[in-house]
Amino acid sequence: MSSLAVSEPPASRAPSRSPARSPALSPAPGPSRCGGERRRNASDAGADLGAVQDTQLRPVDLSRVIKLLEDSDSKDLEKEQLKTLKKVVKHFENGLPLKDLAQIIEILNLCAEKMNEQEAFTEPLCELIKLCGLPFQKKKLSDEVSYSVAVSNCIAQLGYLMRVPSSQVRIQICKCVVSFYNTELPRKLLSGYQPTSANYKIQMAELGGLAETLILSLTLVENQLTEKLWVLKALQHLSSSGVNCRLMMKAQAASRLCLYLNGVDPSGQLVFRSSEILWNLLENTSKEEVVNQLSSLECVHALKEVFVDLLMHGFRHYDRQLRNDLLVIATLLAENPAAPMIESGFTKLLIVLATFTEVKIPNPLIKGLKLTYSYEDFELKKLLFNVIAVLSKDPCAVQVSVSLFVLTLQLLSENDVMPALLCYVKPNQKPGFHDWSAAQYEELQLHAIAILASVAPLLVDKYLSCQANTLLLVFLEWCIGQDPFFGQGNSFHGTGGRGNKLAQMRCSLRVLRSVVSLYDDAVNLNLCDQGAISQLLDILKYAGNKSKEKEDAIVLEIQADILFILSALCENDLHRKELFSYEGVDILILFIQMDPKRLYSGLGHNCLLFSALDCLWSCVIGCYIAEDYFLEKQGIFLLLDLLALKQKNLCNIILGILVEFCDNPKTTSHISIWRGEKDQTAANLLIELWRQEELELGVKRDRYGRIADVKRPIASSFQKQQEVIPMPANCPSFAIMEISENIRAKLYSLLCKLGFENLPGLSAKDFVTLAIIRRYIDFKVGEVWSELCAELKEEFRPVTSDEEALKVISEVSEDTGRMVAALQTEVLESQHHQEIQEEEKTYTKIQAIHKQREMVNKSWKNFLTRTSKYEALKKAKRIQEKSIEASRSKLKTQNGTVHSTDIKGLSTTV
Repeated sequence: MSSLAVSEPPASRAPSRSPARSPALSPAPGPSRCGGERRRNASDAGADLGAVQDTQLRPVDLSRVIKLLEDSDSKDLEKEQLKTLKKVVKHFENGLPLKDLAQIIEILNLCAEKMNEQEAFTEPLCELIKLCGLPFQKKKLSDEVSYSVAVSNCIAQLGYLMRVPSSQVRIQICKCVVSFYNTELPRKLLSGYQPTSANYKIQMAELGGLAETLILSLTLVENQLTEKLWVLKALQHLSSSGVNCRLMMKAQAASRLCLYLNGVDPSGQLVFRSSEILWNLLENTSKEEVVNQLSSLECVHALKEVFVDLLMHGFRHYDRQLRNDLLVIATLLAENPAAPMIESGFTKLLIVLATFTEVKIPNPLIKGLKLTYSYEDFELKKLLFNVIAVLSKDPCAVQVSVSLFVLTLQLLSENDVMPALLCYVKPNQKPGFHDWSAAQYEELQLHAIAILASVAPLLVDKYLSCQANTLLLVFLEWCIGQDPFFGQGNSFHGTGGRGNKLAQMRCSLRVLRSVVSLYDDAVNLNLCDQGAISQLLDILKYAGNKSKEKEDAIVLEIQADILFILSALCENDLHRKELFSYEGVDILILFIQMDPKRLYSGLGHNCLLFSALDCLWSCVIGCYIAEDYFLEKQGIFLLLDLLALKQKNLCNIILGILVEFCDNPKTTSHISIWRGEKDQTAANLLIELWRQEELELGVKRDRYGRIADVKRPIASSFQKQQEVIPMPANCPSFAIMEISENIRAKLYSLLCKLGFENLPGLSAKDFVTLAIIRRYIDFKVGEVWSELCAELKEEFRPVTSDEEALKVISEVSEDTGRMVAALQTEVLESQHHQEIQEEEKTYTKIQAIHKQREMVNKSWKNFLTRTSKYEALKKAKRIQEKSIEASRSKLKTQNGTVHSTDIKGLSTTV
């Protein structure tokens, strides 16, 4: 081929945007044409020299270029091929049209093949790759979609070219990828073309899987630092996309990158770029998947080595930040039980680092280490505390093996984690304590005490040997004292503690709560011997006063925690309950009197009320002194008032408390005396709760509340749906487990305490329900026998005598159901008869009223007649006289005075 079939592009013309369409290519443009166009362009484009220019392109026959490159019979063609490639590069110097990308990639691959034997093709190959970094050119808006497959294949091929054993080519490919993220437009635009959208190449790179290819190519450049850094730079840009991160994870990106962390690199870019990519993988993909890839012994060793190097020799601000980033990744690894953190010695190193400034014990692992009080070292301290929190998590929650957890506890104990954390359980004496600022020290203090709440239950012996209970009680005394202190409240653990000591109080009480919840006799005895009960009651009063000033979630949480601690301390100990009795009951009464509307405030009043009820159960019941004082304070009335709210979550615990209280003979009279709204009695309330519970359970009843199924009179709908499953003798059946899952058993027990006779305030409907409640135990026994019979029939056939006995037992249960149903019918009939009698009495009364009205009307009519007719008046007078005369005695008295019944001069008719 004598010359390349590509013409030199003419100078751009600003007014025209249409490409020149020539049916054939001329060997070379004429000078007069080029000169004339340059002169015209000079006159047209003078308005704005900085404006983007257009360039006209004549068609280029890339097929002929490909054919030329494929021809390898003669070495004489090499110069011609190189000259042709330079002209192609010059022709497309302003960007590659989308329609030509497929052929351009074919040219790239041919050049890559020739490079194996002819190094002269390196430069044109790099120039062509460089062109791929420019924005692609499109004619129509739809071209981006139309050529998407071709473009994605093109970009994918760029990744495959990493196989070319040339440092120059590989670096140019990485530069090309980095240029995808450069949104700056070229200074010249092809006439009739527009650059593709800014994110088009990035999207096509995702579609072509370029990120995965570059991860795999790291193996090819692992011994070439410069090339490796360029690949990492390209991957750093690509990892900003979630799609690319998922592709990279398919190629085990996390483990590959972690192994490069401790490579030799004086510039420090290797660690920086690798860690940055790891962070992007953590943010954009599954954290668990990334951690699993990093959990090999080699990766943990590499992470440990680079962390130690930065810790001991990194003095720049940048080094400290990078060190902290790696520590966060190490913390995520510590959360994974499969990561060999202990085997690699990383766990021990982190524990030693977390405590070495507090315990001041020399350790060869950190010999010569000096931490400043810079912000980065402050963040390091918090991150190390966080590692302790991760290591002290419940092994059941994180599925850690017992042996591994024991090793972790051993490390925590041997490296004095407990004394180090307890160093912070002391009053803040002055600003800038230990060279930290006041805000920084407060944040570290609260963080340390919060972690102590996790560590203390695991290291109880260390906890007691360090006299932690004493330190905490003294610290709590300071918290309610009058010492001037104003908390900053800036940290997570300091929420709600600005200008007060509430944050310190909350964290300290959480520690006590965590240790007393172990119900360890030594811990609880140590607390009580130091007067913890009276001190906690004082703190409870203090918190109550704070709550009156301003209701806050932190104050409510403090009160709930104190009530829980008191419950744990006083449970099953009569002497401690007596210490609690008078002062504690007064406080509990205030909590039980809480306005029910507050339960829905969202601040934690519901939790506080439950804690108060639990404290009542643990600290009052069982101690007659406390019980009697609670009764004197009308506590039973308050409990029944709460029960009358009929809240499902409250009923269960309140009924349990009332049942326990009924062991005190004074309690039943209080329950009987109580009256609720509309003069409701306790018996009526309990029966209403029974009906409500049966309605929720789906127990079958007729419209009058009578038993509808005599075979299973109290079975719930869910219970009836259960299939017969043979159970071992030591496993409770469903009928037994059902007792603890609803409140019917407690209601039955409470009514048994009150008695089933002479209950006031009950209607006929209540008596119908009461008949069922009275036979609850009989029905429950029948259910158990029914389950037993069903299980026997599933396993084997009973002998005749046993079968008859089971039949008799079943009939007894059914007869009980029929008897109760008959009694219910009798009650309803009696009620109906009574209603009829009441109706008759009412009707008789109405008749009497009507008769009285008739008599009044007749009297009034007679009165009107007398006043309007004189003859009628005379007649009435005669009748009156006769009546008077008839009423006189027939025997005349001697010398007796006879009085006249007439009034002389009377002129009225009345």
